[in-house]
Amino acid sequence: MYRGAAFGLITALTLTACGGGGGSDDDPLAGGDGGGGGNAIVVGSANFPENQLLAEIYSQALEGKGLKVTRKFDIGAREVYYDQVVKGGIDVLPEYNGALLTVAVDKNSTATSTEDINAELKEKLPSSVEILDSAAAEDKDSVTVTAETAAKYNLKTLADLKPVAGDMTLGAGSEFKTRVQGGVGLKKVYGVDFGKFQPLDAGAQTTLVKLLKDGKVQAANLYTTDPAIVADKLVVLEDPKNLFASQNVTPLVYKDAVNDKAKDALDAVSAKLTTEDLLEMMKKLVNDKEDADTVAKDWLTSAGLAG
Repeated sequence: MYRGAAFGLITALTLTACGGGGGSDDDPLAGGDGGGGGNAIVVGSANFPENQLLAEIYSQALEGKGLKVTRKFDIGAREVYYDQVVKGGIDVLPEYNGALLTVAVDKNSTATSTEDINAELKEKLPSSVEILDSAAAEDKDSVTVTAETAAKYNLKTLADLKPVAGDMTLGAGSEFKTRVQGGVGLKKVYGVDFGKFQPLDAGAQTTLVKLLKDGKVQAANLYTTDPAIVADKLVVLEDPKNLFASQNVTPLVYKDAVNDKAKDALDAVSAKLTTEDLLEMMKKLVNDKEDADTVAKDWLTSAGLAG
């Protein structure tokens, strides 16, 4: 899931002035002290609502432990913000481990499981940065059906589609048909070959959900944190063979600026955050129009992590 690539790059950044969480005036990229000695931890985000929400959760979790935070949200795509973390302009950023690996670190990687992806990241990331614990929460590609379709064909996993997919239409972005993590992989890994394919332009998730609900397509490639999944009681089919690479929410941090107290606060978030939690929060954020800071605070309170 390369959500960041769907947004334009920001061409002018002033984040280096943040000093990697409060470095010296002589070296604005010098590491800070994890917010514990007067310097603020700089928490950044990409420029889409879910990532900004996650960054707000991280920020409030750090503040709940008495650490100072500077928010630098809505930065841009991974091509921009990744270098800022590596150089110390940003200290903490919510990442998705699979996309981080294949977009920024090793484009030739074939790792798909959480364990394999994280092992490669720990081996291949620049020495200035590291990943912390991954959450169970993911925002990844899926094949999703309505509750009625799932009940009709007794669908629980992608493998269950094999005997019935020939009579179904799959709706997805046009590129999905020829991707290994898409139509090609569905046939190779699960033996699933849909009878028809309905291509849509990238980002047409709302249209895709409507087509699914109206029965114009019987299966759809949705992101697993699309709020429509909760709102419309859709069923995400399980992927036991990891066709779609894991995209666990994972903090990427600048080592010199994040101390053990800060790491513990961030790891505590990862220990509690699930995909279901993220789905519910995105529903509140997108459908119910609640503020991100309120949604973040409510979740931290419910998870027992509020300061």
